[in-house]
Amino acid sequence: MRCDDAATSLTDLIDLEQVEENLYRGTCHPAAPLRAFGGQVAAQALIAAGSTVPEDRLVHSLHGYFIRAGQTDRPIVYEVDRTRDGGSFTTRRVAAIQDGLVIFSMSASFHRPERSPEHQAEMPEAPGPEALSEVWDPESGSEQYSVFGNVLQSRCTADLYQGLPDIGHGPRQQLWVRAREVLPDVPLLHACALTYISDIRLALTASQPHLEGQKFPPVVSLDHAVWFHRPFRADEWLLFTMDSPSYASSRGLARGQFFSRDGRLVASVVQEGLIRKHAR
Repeated sequence: MRCDDAATSLTDLIDLEQVEENLYRGTCHPAAPLRAFGGQVAAQALIAAGSTVPEDRLVHSLHGYFIRAGQTDRPIVYEVDRTRDGGSFTTRRVAAIQDGLVIFSMSASFHRPERSPEHQAEMPEAPGPEALSEVWDPESGSEQYSVFGNVLQSRCTADLYQGLPDIGHGPRQQLWVRAREVLPDVPLLHACALTYISDIRLALTASQPHLEGQKFPPVVSLDHAVWFHRPFRADEWLLFTMDSPSYASSRGLARGQFFSRDGRLVASVVQEGLIRKHAR
């Protein structure tokens, strides 16, 4: 897919071309301010890593650092390091490279599923998605939000700018989200889709108490981590709950959890973003 082509599906957005063993190439759509969207870079890095791992091992975590802004007018090359192939776990490192420089680095771990006892946090109360309005309109005029609207259905349970009432965890918001297309029955694709989704509004949670009118300040992702707990489908409704326990020194920390409609906690995410209200 060319950088300026309109995306029609999530699978288009995370698709990569293999150019050599352990080397893959992809392109990214713009985010604000017209840089490569971090969630897409992370999802593509995960696709590259997962392409070198046996299918019986599922990704259980990823940890990434956004090092430089990616450009949308040229490809990104993903170089995979096959760090370890163990008895139960497989580890991969990925460097996303553009113009000879690393713009994103990621470590990902894959695990052969095991039977064990379970516990989880309780799913918070939320109105169902059927009673809520769409967040992103494909005809909005914003290239970034047009892409989101083309590939995702998303419905917010509270005002986009005010969020939910603070109950001692910092600012909060909730978002129902799912892919518009029916995704193939490939767990890696669903994990990559959730990785893409997890970067869309998470860091903005930290900026909600500090807005000046209905306008979010620019947010630059610094790092991003996702843990995958249970099987899920990204083409079925997931409740994405978010809160921000800290904002200081222009850095906002935000945490999120993804729940399926039946209340299963399927993934957790943490991100720190650089949020400067005023230019230096």
